[in-house]
Amino acid sequence: MSALDAEATVASAAPAARRRRRPVTGSLLVGGLIVALVIGMALLSFVWTPHDPTLVDPAVRLQEPSAEYWFGTDKFGRDVFSQILIGSRTTLFVGFVAVGVAALIGVPLGIVAGMGPRWFGELLMRGNDLLLAFPALLLAIMFAAVYGAGTLVAMIAIGIASIPHFARLIRGGTLQVMQTEYVTAARAAGRGPFAIAVRHVLPNVSSLVIVQASVGFAIAVLAEAALSFLGFGTPPPTPSWGRMLQESQELLSIAPRLAVFPGLAIAVAVLGFNLLGDGLRDRFDPKLEDRR
Repeated sequence: MSALDAEATVASAAPAARRRRRPVTGSLLVGGLIVALVIGMALLSFVWTPHDPTLVDPAVRLQEPSAEYWFGTDKFGRDVFSQILIGSRTTLFVGFVAVGVAALIGVPLGIVAGMGPRWFGELLMRGNDLLLAFPALLLAIMFAAVYGAGTLVAMIAIGIASIPHFARLIRGGTLQVMQTEYVTAARAAGRGPFAIAVRHVLPNVSSLVIVQASVGFAIAVLAEAALSFLGFGTPPPTPSWGRMLQESQELLSIAPRLAVFPGLAIAVAVLGFNLLGDGLRDRFDPKLEDRR
């Protein structure tokens, strides 16, 4: 059998092994349903909201929940439920862009660090560790101080802060793939590093990317809410769950519901993405099967 035949045989067996997934777990099911609910709320907000979420109407300020105002109104007379719907859109938009930035930079960086010489990979990882010293919230505050507060600044800062997590995880997966027989066969067949990375490494670490993306999304949701709470995130009048929490602080004694609804929205969204990440890890990680 030639080197090319060996490569084709092993490479064709690898996807078949990857297709043998374990049954859907409770974490994956519940997390998927919660994430689907949040995404559904965001999509619904594009076509319908009970009221204009930015309309200020002092005549109906601090209304209790009713048939007209499902979650009541805030101190400015704005409909809280409509703000929750629009806030889900803002949160998901920030999360998608932040995770996308982290994956687009972190995944290639991790693959290069895993496929390159050992000293080069260690050098990249030390620079990676330096970036880890700046949490997403701190980095976003620094960016806001320099470039001004805004949604774009928050997205970029959260994305940059998440790059080290993708790079470190993908480097570990790349090192494992580079020790497999089909990569050895590809090298013997004369395939270059780019071809090996695209055909063998990237497909085999794709499950790691999916899991880390779901976990990173939960981190992005929390970071965006914290930034908006501190005044460095999404500026008014665009609704944001974090800013709704901040605006409710002075009314906790007379209208605690103003903090309860956005707080529950943040908690449920973070829980959903965390459960989804745990479920995806249980489904894709072959090491967990050996431990059972």
